[in-house]
Amino acid sequence: MTMNAVTPMRTGAEAALIAAYGVEKKEFPGGAAVNALRDAAFARFEAKGLPHRRVEEWKYTDLRALMRDARPLAATTDVDGLSLAAELVSRAKGSFKAIPIVIIDGQFIGALSGRLPDGVTVTGLSDALVAGRADISEAVARAEERFNDPLMALNTMFLRDGVIIDVAAGTVVHDDLHIISVVTAAHFVSSRHFVTVGAGASIGILESHVGPADVDYQKNTVLHVVVGEGATLEHGRRQTEGDKALHIASLVADIGPNAHFDTLTVTTGGAVSRNQLFVRFGGENSKATLRGVTMLRHKQHADTTLVMDHAVPNCESREMFKTILDHEAKGVFQGKIIVAPHAQKTDGRMMSQTIMLADGPEMANKPELEIFADDVQCAHGCTVGELDEDLMFYLKSRGVPHKEAEALLVEAFAREAIEDFGEGTIAAIDDLRAALLGSVTDWMLSREG
Repeated sequence: MTMNAVTPMRTGAEAALIAAYGVEKKEFPGGAAVNALRDAAFARFEAKGLPHRRVEEWKYTDLRALMRDARPLAATTDVDGLSLAAELVSRAKGSFKAIPIVIIDGQFIGALSGRLPDGVTVTGLSDALVAGRADISEAVARAEERFNDPLMALNTMFLRDGVIIDVAAGTVVHDDLHIISVVTAAHFVSSRHFVTVGAGASIGILESHVGPADVDYQKNTVLHVVVGEGATLEHGRRQTEGDKALHIASLVADIGPNAHFDTLTVTTGGAVSRNQLFVRFGGENSKATLRGVTMLRHKQHADTTLVMDHAVPNCESREMFKTILDHEAKGVFQGKIIVAPHAQKTDGRMMSQTIMLADGPEMANKPELEIFADDVQCAHGCTVGELDEDLMFYLKSRGVPHKEAEALLVEAFAREAIEDFGEGTIAAIDDLRAALLGSVTDWMLSREG
């Protein structure tokens, strides 16, 4: 007897995304090679759909349940009517003295971006695809093959625009670049960015993700990073999306020999968010530091998932993630350190720490080590607790009001992940570090009750 194949029932979001690809794919830039990548990604998405709790990597963030509908794909931005976008860009800039690179609804807007320093070039991804840059399609193909990640595949389906930042070998950039990504309406926004830091170069790059309040938009963004031999990249990221937004971000980083990569993400926005980090050492004697501070309230849900791949010997990684939860918020941390069989003298340490400010929040921690070498130093751990009552009593007994006392303790808790970010490398990072610490205090002081 022949068994009929069972076709899984599609959700409204999956059906809408599949239909959108069929309608829009002829308008996407690029030639046959890029179109083949899009079609292959579409075939995978059509077969598997959105990830759900039976997919191990998405066990704690059931996107099929959390994303029941998909917003319409963002159209080409009308630069003549950008009053809301200008307001959001201004908010993201704040007091940072950095060179803006503006992305509106997934589209690079060169006219709103700043003057670049010598040795740095910025190209719109759409223009690069039209020009047929083989290195871009090859980078996308490698990422698809290595990770087989459903949300990266979804991003590849809708590959259209973003920015390509190239830092020439030996260039020391004293001014940070600031990628400002804003969404203006209830759209599905997809963007892809590439950063290549040449041998011996150093630069600081900040990403800010902002959008309007009370608007149900969805964003899926991917950043590819290549840090060359002896190069340094300090990467800061602020996720302050609107309160109804869905935000998915994936970072793919390849680190060369004798290089330094430091990334810090501060998350306060979005109804549902997931920050994925896939970092790989491709050369010896390098160091990577991955860190984050997540502050959630009400019914926000935020997931940090990382894979740190020690593929070569003599490298050091540090992962430090702090989570502060209030009301009925839910946090997720999934971290994995992989040590290849020949990656001797690896030093990898990972920690997730959480403070609960109420009885209602939930925190899921899943740290993992996969070690196939014997001469290594690796460790992981996680803690979940409340603010120290003795310290609270000490502060209040000396006249510090309750709310300010809580803010001081939480800032001290978060400081460990922030205070040495970019230290001694790029002077302009100092402003960012101070602003990120300030955002922790502001968030605490704005708590209800």
